[in-house]
Amino acid sequence: MKIDSKTQRTLNKFIPQLDSMSRQGIVFLVILIIVFLAGLYALWVQLTEGHIVTGMRDTVVWGLYIANFIFFIGISYAGALISGILHLLRVPWRSPIIRMAEIITVVSTIIGPTYILLCMGRLDRVQNLLLFGRIQSPITWDVIAITTYLSGSIIFLYLATIRDFALLRDNPVKVARWRNWLYKVLSVGYNETPKQKELLGRATDLLSIIIIPLAILVHSVLAWIFGMTLRPGWHSTIFAPYFVVAAVYSGTGVLILVMWVFRKVYKLEAYITKIHFNYLGYILIILGALYGYFTFSEYLTSWYGSVKWDMEVLHRLFDPADYWWWFFFAAYIGVLLPIIVVGVPRFRNINSIAFASLIAVIALWVKRYLIIIPTLEAPLLPNHDLRPEFVNYSATWVEWVLTVAGIGMFFLLFFLISKFIPIIPVMKITEEKDYNSLRKKVQERKLMRMMKQVRNDNPGTEKT
Repeated sequence: MKIDSKTQRTLNKFIPQLDSMSRQGIVFLVILIIVFLAGLYALWVQLTEGHIVTGMRDTVVWGLYIANFIFFIGISYAGALISGILHLLRVPWRSPIIRMAEIITVVSTIIGPTYILLCMGRLDRVQNLLLFGRIQSPITWDVIAITTYLSGSIIFLYLATIRDFALLRDNPVKVARWRNWLYKVLSVGYNETPKQKELLGRATDLLSIIIIPLAILVHSVLAWIFGMTLRPGWHSTIFAPYFVVAAVYSGTGVLILVMWVFRKVYKLEAYITKIHFNYLGYILIILGALYGYFTFSEYLTSWYGSVKWDMEVLHRLFDPADYWWWFFFAAYIGVLLPIIVVGVPRFRNINSIAFASLIAVIALWVKRYLIIIPTLEAPLLPNHDLRPEFVNYSATWVEWVLTVAGIGMFFLLFFLISKFIPIIPVMKITEEKDYNSLRKKVQERKLMRMMKQVRNDNPGTEKT
């Protein structure tokens, strides 16, 4: 495949990312492997000794695992929605971030469902869910939706990467031969002919159109698993849009954090600029405002209805001795801080946007926890077993280690993928946007605003 000199120079900048690994990268990889091995040990303990090693009991049958499942599935939808929408709208600044969003989608969708398996007491019967699952069950809907969504996300990522596979096929890396052979296989004979380019563009557009409503549908199905029960705090018609907005909100925060990390690690300041952080920051505050509105609506209607068991859940959430500080962090800090940081120009910079995104992501995980635990601690029938571990849920070291292992696996898979393909699409970068000119336009706009402000402050000043 013939490429111009500009594309070759851009490729040469990304080749070290694939060819070598720094000392810090090796240390990071070793730490992630240790975390993964610790997770395997915790899993072995749970499999051999049973669920008694977790904090889950007859009343609180779900815990950290389900909160992690909802969290990882949620951030995967944001990657699909952001990459799909930016691709369809041909947004000019999309290229440096679109592959990160696509990888977030695939990796999160792989990790999330594993936490469902950790909740099951009889893993030897998991195949029965596929063989004898009842179509009337929302859980069966979720299995169908997630497997379809994962398949579509992998295909979408693959189609978006074919051009770089062909580029790497014709410009071999200096590491293991199997990688160059695999690049050749995955490029499927692509040579950038007009016909191939047209067909690839049509296929990518079609997948974008399909994956956007599919992402919304999948998280709606996940919300219906809760909303179609009669439990207090779950039985709500608002849960589906509430889950979708919360998912995109947390996923946008994760995307900003991933951008910040790779910008620092691989010195991508020329490609991932403040413009990208600002634009995603604007998306973050819009989603944060929507999430805050849905949160207010959910608890206002429960409080105003004054149903006994709904009030029991609310009392737990608003009691400082129970979950008030968790709720305050998730509903107030996680919403207001990103809005203030991004909305006020004085506070808005790359590091502050990344920090606000981190707070939003943590707050959304806490919110998933609060959806699960307080509701299950307030059963419809009185709990006659007053032992502390049956009345209140408390996660054990096994659950926390497996939670950290899931986060570590997310970083490990992301790191390994970044060592196999350029984290930024090389072909699109060279043909779609000159970011130096884009930064120049931004500086010109700032200068014009400053001049306008000076003229407003000094009416007698002549225009220059």
